[in-house]
Amino acid sequence: MEVCVLDSRYIVKTALTGVLAFSMILPVQALAHDEIGDVNIEKGERANYEDVVAPVMEGSKNLKFLKEVAAPEMEIVREDGKQNSFADVYAHKGYAYVGTHVQNNGNGGVRVFDLKDPANPEEIAVFANDDIPGTWQEKVIVKSISTPEFKGDLAVVSVQQLDKTNPDSKGGFLLYDVTNPETPKKLGFWEVSKKTRGTHELYLTTQGNRAVVVAANPYADYFSHGEEKDFQIVDVTDPTNPETLWQFDPRMLPEVSDDFNGYHWESPDGKTRPLFNHSTMVDETGKYAYVSMWDLGTVMFDISNPEKPEYLGRTDFASDQQGSAHSATLAKGGTILIETREVYNPVREGYEEAYGYTRIFDIKDKSNPKLLSEFKTELTYDIPEENNVTFAKTVHDPKVRGNTLYLSHYAGGVVAVDITNPSDPTEIARYTPEESDVWGVFVDRNYILASDIGSGLKVLQSNGNKQKDQSVPQS
Repeated sequence: MEVCVLDSRYIVKTALTGVLAFSMILPVQALAHDEIGDVNIEKGERANYEDVVAPVMEGSKNLKFLKEVAAPEMEIVREDGKQNSFADVYAHKGYAYVGTHVQNNGNGGVRVFDLKDPANPEEIAVFANDDIPGTWQEKVIVKSISTPEFKGDLAVVSVQQLDKTNPDSKGGFLLYDVTNPETPKKLGFWEVSKKTRGTHELYLTTQGNRAVVVAANPYADYFSHGEEKDFQIVDVTDPTNPETLWQFDPRMLPEVSDDFNGYHWESPDGKTRPLFNHSTMVDETGKYAYVSMWDLGTVMFDISNPEKPEYLGRTDFASDQQGSAHSATLAKGGTILIETREVYNPVREGYEEAYGYTRIFDIKDKSNPKLLSEFKTELTYDIPEENNVTFAKTVHDPKVRGNTLYLSHYAGGVVAVDITNPSDPTEIARYTPEESDVWGVFVDRNYILASDIGSGLKVLQSNGNKQKDQSVPQS
C-alpha cells in the first residue's frame, strides 16, 4: 500500500507557550502490561477496532514515492506449529530484527531478516526464543561496540515473564553476538527481580570503549518494595558478565515523598497518579538518557558517568491531561524532544476526553523543558460512547529522520509528520496496511520498516530509492 497524504481537515495540532501546570490523572492508568491498573486489555487483541476508519487520500508532499515493497510471511518457530504475535523492529547494517509478543505463550524470540534486497527480505535466523521458558522478547537494540572484552555487533533483547509464579522463568535482558546475523551467539543474561515481569524496554549505547544498557523494568520498585528500581543502568562492556551500575530512586526528587510505594504517586497537586518506568533511550553521544516515567513525565539524566548520573529535569503535563509518557526520541541535534503518550482509556472524569497523542518540547535547557506543540490526528477525539477502550487510536512510538517524524499508531499505521517548525507539526503522509495494528517503526537511509502485531515486518521504500531527506537517522 502506498503512503498517501492525509487531507488537512483531519489534522489537529496545537501550539503552546508559557509554563506548564502540573498534570492530574486518576490513580490507576492502565497500559498493556499494567498489573496494577483498572483496565485489562492486551495488545494484539484488536479490541474495539471495528469503528476505526483511518482516511487515506491521494497525493503527497515529500513522501510521494514511498510505498510498501515487501510484507514477508513470518516463519513459525514454535514446535507446536503456532504463530507468535510481533512487537518492535530495529535495523542494523542491512538486517532487520523483529521482536515478538505474547500470542500463543510467547517464546517467539527475535526474527532476523536480510535486507540486501529490501523488496525481497529473507528471514535468516531466530534467536533468544529458547533461552528462558515462559517469556516473551519484544524489544531488541543492535549496535557495533568495541571494548576490551568484545568487538563486533551486540544485540540486547528484553525478556519478560508471562507468569511470575513459573519457577523456570525470569526477566531481564539477553545479550547476543550478531556480528554474523545468520548465526547469533548467546553471550550473557542480566536478571531483574523475579517479583516483576522483567525488562520491558531498553537501549544500548557506547561511551568510548565502554558499553552500557539503560533498562526499563516496570513495577520493580513496587513489587520488590524498593529493593530494586524501575530504571537501572547496566555495564555490558563484557557482555558475558553484565553489571548493574546505578538505579534511579524517584524519591530523590522533592516532588516524590519518601513513603512513595513504587507506583502510586501522591503528586504535588494532591492527586494520586501512576509512576513507573516504561521506556528508555540515549542520545547519539551516549551522554544523555531520556526515561519515560509515565506520569512523572520524560525524565532526563546526564549519564556521562553512569555510576553517578546527574538528574537534569523532566517534562510535565497540563492539569486536564492524563500523563502516560510512553516513549521518546530526539530531533534537531538533540535540542528537540518528542514524547508520545499511550492513552487507550480516553474517558476519565475530570480530564480531557482523548486518546494518546504526541508532544514536542524545546530541551536546550533540560532543567526547563518548554512545550512547543501537541500533534494529534483525527483518531485522537474519535471516541464512541461505548467500547471506547482500545489501542487502535492512540499513538505509540516515535522515530525521527531529518525534519520528518514517524509515529507508529496501531490502526492508524505509520504517520509521517513534518517538524521543520516544531511549533507547527503537520501531517504529510500515512501508511496504513490492511488490518493495521502497527507497533513499531524504524527509519533507515534506504528504507523505512514497520512492524505489525498481527502480520509482522513491512518494508517501505521509495521508487528509485531516492528520498529527498538523506540525513542521518536517529534511532
